[in-house]
Amino acid sequence: MSDHKEDILQWICEMALTDSQTALKSLYLVYFQRLMRFTKLYVSSTADTEEIVSDTFLVIWNNRKSLLKITNFEAYIYSIARHKAISYYRSRHMEQIELNEISVDLFIHTETTPEDDLISKERINQLNKAIDALPAKCKMAFKLVREDKLKYKEVATILDISVKTLEAHLANAIKKLRESLTSEQ
Repeated sequence: MSDHKEDILQWICEMALTDSQTALKSLYLVYFQRLMRFTKLYVSSTADTEEIVSDTFLVIWNNRKSLLKITNFEAYIYSIARHKAISYYRSRHMEQIELNEISVDLFIHTETTPEDDLISKERINQLNKAIDALPAKCKMAFKLVREDKLKYKEVATILDISVKTLEAHLANAIKKLRESLTSEQ
């Protein structure tokens, strides 16, 4: 995301100052998939997830005049998506949040033998299974820090927890993943 940081600031300024829909579209293209993955942690239906992400961008558009006051846009947009997802969840009175896992293929650009690929796929499946078994908060913290490469402070803001609590969630997640992976060897 850091490679788009200057572009994002420019788009925010364009939206705030000139009501640029092109700038909104650019932000949409940068954030849509990431917000979809993040929102999927709260909502299992793809259609509902898309609606929540669209609502998030609608909030961004409706608040475009005050965007220049936002010091951390990334945390801001994730927080909006989180609040929209939680509101959706509460409105449905669900008993339990379903967390869908998007598999991580760590070896997508390596040249390996079919045997290596099979072993790698097995390890990746073990890792994904172990990640899927994590408690909800640990899983969200792990995915945002390790997969989305967000800073601890940003993730703490998004999840509405302290940085120390986030660190505890990550330590717990890593401990459980290590235990799970070593017990399966």
